[in-house]
Amino acid sequence: MSTLFFLVHQTMFFTVPLMVVALGGMFSERSGVINIALEGIMIIGGFCSILFIKMMENTMSGQPLLILAILIAMVSGALFSLLHAYASINMKADQTISGTALNMLAPALSIFLARMIQAEGVQQIQFKNTFRIEKVPFLGDIPVIGDLFFRNTYITTYIGIAILILSAILLYKTKFGLRLRACGEHPQAADSVGVSVYKMRYAGVLISGALSGLGGLIFVVTTSTNFNATVAGYGFLALAVLIFGQWKPFYIAGAALFFGFMKTISATYSSIPFLYNLQITGYVYKMVPYIATLIVLIFSSKRSQAPKAEGIPYDQGSR
Repeated sequence: MSTLFFLVHQTMFFTVPLMVVALGGMFSERSGVINIALEGIMIIGGFCSILFIKMMENTMSGQPLLILAILIAMVSGALFSLLHAYASINMKADQTISGTALNMLAPALSIFLARMIQAEGVQQIQFKNTFRIEKVPFLGDIPVIGDLFFRNTYITTYIGIAILILSAILLYKTKFGLRLRACGEHPQAADSVGVSVYKMRYAGVLISGALSGLGGLIFVVTTSTNFNATVAGYGFLALAVLIFGQWKPFYIAGAALFFGFMKTISATYSSIPFLYNLQITGYVYKMVPYIATLIVLIFSSKRSQAPKAEGIPYDQGSR
């Protein structure tokens, strides 16, 4: 039973950032803008928020500090995504190249700023992790369920679940969601009834940036006590989750759970007696998430239906 609890906890740690970032990508692509800059935005969000935690950890700690860091991550991610939004929407640049440029810029910028700000030019940002919740009051006492979901957890897990529910409501139950989806499917039709395609696409990219920045913070806080200008390819893995999830919130959650479990196996195989006793080299386990990604995309890509206007710059003059 202890192994089961361990697997569930670790899977949630890896699943939540994947899901949050993939949901961010969903808003951008549903508006018609391809955002492969998720990796870079995660790095910038993680860098700004972890640096804030490092600077404030002697005066604050625990959940208040983490909540402020969450706000910093979301704001910094949204601001960084503005570069992609401006290039893609206003300048009508190639969205793939724009996203790739941001992915290359983010780690270099993070390393440069970390060395400039920290003493002795240190690149790695160390921080004290005081954010783990040992037990949620009352809920943590529920047999089995309490041990699985309400002990040794982080508030970011519950924030991630809330974001999933709110994303589904926003996308399918509001005028904003209808307009956003219309801009990704047929922007000319949306424009003809008075919807500002440019504003909706900006909104989609900004939401994508905010959630990706948040995902960067969640990934670092739940899996490490230092930040070294990398999120281990999670932004690219989130793209696979987005495609496998068919650009739909709850499908994305299921895909994130699958990939999160694969990542858990690759990262914690030595702590799982059955897998450890197989005496398989660790390199094989480390390849598991990426092999699973390739296999899943091979079988799911044929039935994938991306928004029809995705990646196509909108021109008001074309009808």
